[in-house]
Amino acid sequence: MAKREIYGVLIERLIQVTHQMHFDRDLYVELIHEICEVYHLAKGAIEFYSTPMMESLGKGEYYCDFDNGKAERIVLRERVVSTTKAVLIGTLYAEKGDPDRETEELNQLQNMLRIIIGFVSRRRLIATLEKFGFSDIDGYNNFRAFARYLDIENVENRLGGKVAFHIDLHNFGMVNHEIGRENGDKVLKNYYMMLQEAIGDKGFVARLGGDKFIGVFDRKVKRAVYDIFTGTPVSYGDESGNRVLITAAAGIYMLPNPFMMKTYGDIMDRIMIASSTAKREAGGSIVVYDDKMKARKEHVKKVQAEFREALKNEEFVVYYQPKVNIDTKKLSGSEALCRWIKDKNIVPPIEFIPILEMNTDICDLDFYMLDHVCSDIRRWLDEGREVVRVSVNFSRKHLVSIDFLDRIISTIDKYNVPHKYIEVELTETTTDVEFNDLKRVVCGLQKEGVWTAVDDFGVGYSSLNLIKDLPWNVLKIDKSFVPKSVDEEDSISNKMFKHVIALAHDIGLELVIEGVETLDQLDVLRLNNCEIAQGYFFDRPLPLKDFEDRLTQMVYS
Repeated sequence: MAKREIYGVLIERLIQVTHQMHFDRDLYVELIHEICEVYHLAKGAIEFYSTPMMESLGKGEYYCDFDNGKAERIVLRERVVSTTKAVLIGTLYAEKGDPDRETEELNQLQNMLRIIIGFVSRRRLIATLEKFGFSDIDGYNNFRAFARYLDIENVENRLGGKVAFHIDLHNFGMVNHEIGRENGDKVLKNYYMMLQEAIGDKGFVARLGGDKFIGVFDRKVKRAVYDIFTGTPVSYGDESGNRVLITAAAGIYMLPNPFMMKTYGDIMDRIMIASSTAKREAGGSIVVYDDKMKARKEHVKKVQAEFREALKNEEFVVYYQPKVNIDTKKLSGSEALCRWIKDKNIVPPIEFIPILEMNTDICDLDFYMLDHVCSDIRRWLDEGREVVRVSVNFSRKHLVSIDFLDRIISTIDKYNVPHKYIEVELTETTTDVEFNDLKRVVCGLQKEGVWTAVDDFGVGYSSLNLIKDLPWNVLKIDKSFVPKSVDEEDSISNKMFKHVIALAHDIGLELVIEGVETLDQLDVLRLNNCEIAQGYFFDRPLPLKDFEDRLTQMVYS
C-alpha cells in the first residue's frame, strides 16, 4: 500500500480515536506507535504550558507516548497558542542518519501532529475545567465537589447513617499572626490532609473558604474525626518539628438511616445552624444538631426582621437600675438597661440582645439607648431635679468604627448634657487589635470628661493589663466574683476578691459590685470597703416613672 493511502487510513483512525466520547487510551497509544513505525520516527512528544510565562520558566507538562531511545534530531516541531493563551509544542524526532523527509511526507506528519496537539489541548481544557470547577485556587475540594459527592451518594442510597459536618477553626487569624501567613497556609493544608486521612474513602471533605470546611464521614471513624475537631497539633515545618494546636467549632448532623436528600439544604441548613452554635463556645467545641436549633434559628430571623420597625416605633424602653452607696444608702448612680415592650409584654433581654449582637443591629440599639438617656437627663436638669450619673452599655462591635468616639460625644452634646453625667460601659477585649481600639476610645472619652467603666470584670479571663494600661474611672465586679458570705474568708475566691478590691482602691478606681441580692453579700462588701452596690437587694431595673420617684427620694430607708 502506498504511503499516501496509508496516511489516509491513519489520519481517519486518528480522528476517530481523538474525537470519540469515551477516550480509549490503550487504543490511542497503539495508534501513536503505529504512526511512528510507519514514518520511521524515533520519538514523539507534546509539551503543555498554561501560559507563555510558564513556557519561559519551563514549568509545564510533558507527554511522550513513543520513544525508542534513539532520537537524535528533530524532524518537525509545531508550536500552537490557544485562545486561552495556553502553549502547546509538538515535536517529532528521527534517528541519526535518517534521510530528510520529502515535502509531502512532512505535510502528512504536520497534519497528524496538529490533530494530536488539538486533542491534547481539548483534554487539558477539560482537566482545567474539572480543576477549577471542583477545586479552589489552592487545590482544595470546593463546594461543587462536595455537592457532586452528595449527589452520587444520594443516588446510590449511601448517605443514610453518615455524619455531616461544618467546621470553623478557632482563632486561625491569630495563628497566621503568630507564625506568618506562609506557615499558616501549611498548617491549613496539613490539617485538611489529616482530616482526609481520618475520614478515608467512605467520606469527603471540602473547603468553603478561609478556615471553614465541610464534609461527610462514616460513623465508624467518628472518634478519630472528633479528636481532630476538639484539638490536634499540626506541623508547619519540614524538619524543625514546629507545631500549633488547632481546635475547631464543629456543627454536626447525624443523618438518619434511611436518608434521602431532596435538596442540599437538607444537610447544609442543619450543619450551619449547629456550627453557628458551636462558634459561641470556647475551644474545640462540637455541637450536634437537633430540631430545637431550627426553632431557635427561626426565632433569630424573626427578631432580626422585626428589629427595624420596633426601633422606629420606639418599642425599646430604657429601664434604670439604681446604684447605691451602702454606707449612706444614697442613690449614687444608675445603669440604663434595655427592655423591649411588644404587644404590652416585656421581651426578656436574653431573647433579643444576643441576636442583635450577631450583626451591627446592636450598635444602632446602643446609640438609641444613649439618645434616650440623654433626653431624660436633659429633662431632669430642666425640671431642677437632682441628677445622678447614668451608665450606658456599648457592644465591643463598636470598636472597629473610627467614628465611634465622635458619635458618642455628638449625641451627648445634642442634648447639652454635661459630660460628667454619662458613663460608658465597655466589656473586656480578647485580642491585641481590639485592645488598641479600646485604648483609643477610653482615652478619648477621658479627654472629653465622659466616665468609663469596665463591665463584668471577673467573668472572662481578665488581664490586669486592662486596668493597668487604660485610664478607667470605674471597675464593675460581676456577682460571680463575689464571695457568698463573710464565712468564706479563707477561701481562694474571697482572697482574690479582697486583693482585686484593694488593687482597685490603690489605683483610684471607683468600684461597683453587681448582682447584690442578699444581706450576706452586703456584709462581704462592707468587710472589703466596697461602697457602691447594684442589685435586687436595693432595686430591680425600674421603668422611667419609678426611677424618677427614686431621684426625688434619693435615700433608701
